[in-house]
Amino acid sequence: MNISIAENLYKQLLKIRIIEEEISDRYSEEKMRCPTHLAIGQEAAAVGVCASLNNNDYAVSGHRAHHHYIAKGGNINKLIAELYGKETGCSGGKGGSMHLVDKNAGFMGSTAIVAGTIPVGVGLSLSQKLKSSKNITCIFFGDAATEEGVFYESINFAALKDLPVLFVCENNRFSCFTHLSQRQPESRKIFQMVSAMGIESFECDGNDVISVYNMANQITKTIKNGEGPKFLELHTDRWLEHCGPNYDDDLGYRSKIEIKKSRENDPIKILEKKFPELSSSKKNSIKKELNLLTEQAFVFAENSNFPPEKEAYTNLYSQ
Repeated sequence: MNISIAENLYKQLLKIRIIEEEISDRYSEEKMRCPTHLAIGQEAAAVGVCASLNNNDYAVSGHRAHHHYIAKGGNINKLIAELYGKETGCSGGKGGSMHLVDKNAGFMGSTAIVAGTIPVGVGLSLSQKLKSSKNITCIFFGDAATEEGVFYESINFAALKDLPVLFVCENNRFSCFTHLSQRQPESRKIFQMVSAMGIESFECDGNDVISVYNMANQITKTIKNGEGPKFLELHTDRWLEHCGPNYDDDLGYRSKIEIKKSRENDPIKILEKKFPELSSSKKNSIKKELNLLTEQAFVFAENSNFPPEKEAYTNLYSQ
C-alpha cells in the first residue's frame, strides 16, 4: 500500500473520531434532541470498506451509522444539522441520528430498526442487477442483526438471485449489554454460518483499517466481476455505551480486561504503527484541518432554522 492511500485512510479515521468525540462532548447541551449511537472504536470497519467503494456504489446502515455516512462521503454539515433537528439536515431535521441519507454520496439510508435496512439493501442490489449496473450495494449491520429473521431471508434471496451485494457484519460482541456468547452458540462463527447458506464469506480484524481495506477491495472486485454476493465479518470494539455519549465501564457487563484490550485496539494507533511514514507534522496538519471542518459543521447547524410546521406533513408517503 502506498503512502497516499494510507494517508487518506488515516484522515478518514480521524475525521470520524473527531466528529464523534465532539458530538459526545456537546450532547449534554441538550440541543441534539435525539438518541445517539456513537461509533468511537469502530471507525476502521467503515473506512476500510467504504474506501473500496466508488461514489456510485450504494451503502445502507442501521442505528449506529455516523461512521458509515461519513466514510461513504456524506455531507458533514447536513449530518450535524440533522442531529440538531434543523431543516438543513440530511433528512430535513426529522430523522435524527439514526435516519441518515445522502444520495449524492450513495448513502441510501439508515434506520433505527435492527436489521431493517438489510432487505432494503438487497432490493437496491436487485435493481442494480436488473439495470446491468457495474455497481454494488454494501449493507452494514451489527452482530445482533444476524439474530433477526429478515437477515436469513435476505441472505437466502441474495444467494438465490446471485446479487451484487456485500454484507458487512461489524461484530462488537454486544447487543446493548448482552454478550454474543449469551445469544449465540460459542462454537459457531457468524461468517461460517453464512458460508453454509451459500454465500462466500470472510472474516477480518475490523480494527486494522489496512487489513479491512485490502480484503474489502478484493471482495468488491469479485462482486463487480459478477461472482455473486459476499459476506464479511469484521471483529471490532464499541468503546462507549450502547446509546449515549458516555463511557459505561462501571456497569460491569464488560470485564476490565476486555475494556483494556478494546482501548488498546485503537484503529488510529494501529495505523500509525503500521505507517511510521505519517509524520507528526502531517498528522497535526490533518487534525487541524478536521477540527476546523468539525467546528464549521456545528456552527452551520446552530445557525440553521428549524423546519416549519407544515413540514410535519411532508414525506409521509411516496410521491
